[in-house]
Amino acid sequence: MESEPVNDSAPDANAPTEESRQQGDPSSASGQTPPPAPLSPATAWWQGPLGQRVHSREQAFFDAQLPNLFGFYALQIGLAGGSVLGASRIQTRWVLDDLAGVDIEAERDRLPFPDNQFDVIALPHTLESDPLPHEVLREAYRVLRPEGQLLLTGFNPLSMFGLRRLFDRANAPPWNQEFISLARAKDWLTLLGFDLALVSLDCFGLPAANAATLERFQRVERWGETYWPFAGGIYCIRAVKRVAGMRLIRPAWARPRSRSAAAAAPTRGSTRGAARR
Repeated sequence: MESEPVNDSAPDANAPTEESRQQGDPSSASGQTPPPAPLSPATAWWQGPLGQRVHSREQAFFDAQLPNLFGFYALQIGLAGGSVLGASRIQTRWVLDDLAGVDIEAERDRLPFPDNQFDVIALPHTLESDPLPHEVLREAYRVLRPEGQLLLTGFNPLSMFGLRRLFDRANAPPWNQEFISLARAKDWLTLLGFDLALVSLDCFGLPAANAATLERFQRVERWGETYWPFAGGIYCIRAVKRVAGMRLIRPAWARPRSRSAAAAAPTRGSTRGAARR
């Protein structure tokens, strides 16, 4: 009795069908899509309506300052709201943070760079989001070259943002962070050796989480600029690193032209000769 030939091409009963693949059957590897990674509380806030409003105001400050700052290397420490160095004319620039997904992953208070390395450093809300803010600022001063520029932003506790932080019970960023006052930030910068070149405040409106509420109270923003200019929700600072006893050598084209013929100072002998004559 002859046995019937086995058909190797017969479909397997356990194999997923094309219909199951299209429907995303869990048994099909191709139909499974990994779920998106959940956002951190800080990232979720910066992507919300109020976070986007704050970021747009601060980005306007960075965009106004960066095109006039030149050099070879620029560094952003911290990633609050995203990268802020887009308007810089410096070609070599990095973003450093202690989180994954940045150009350089390192600790903010222990920067892996030699002294006097960078021409521009940006600190967008970096101090208030770090447990060691003064050490972070000291490291920024160390790696910044003499006459280098520091751009810093932070939340003002003497504002409506500060009031919401006092009464907010969500215990989520940025309301659970330690807001550093403008006076304190200026003192730290001065003690380290910075000269304050520009200080401004912004975001005078209500720190509402709803986009419709933010638009409804837009007139409060205009009132704040006039009637309480000291109570802006954020402050923006541009500081210059100064080093005592250092004399910068300017390029030849920037030096003042010397006189072609300098007047010779009269000597004692020349005056006597003139008197005899």
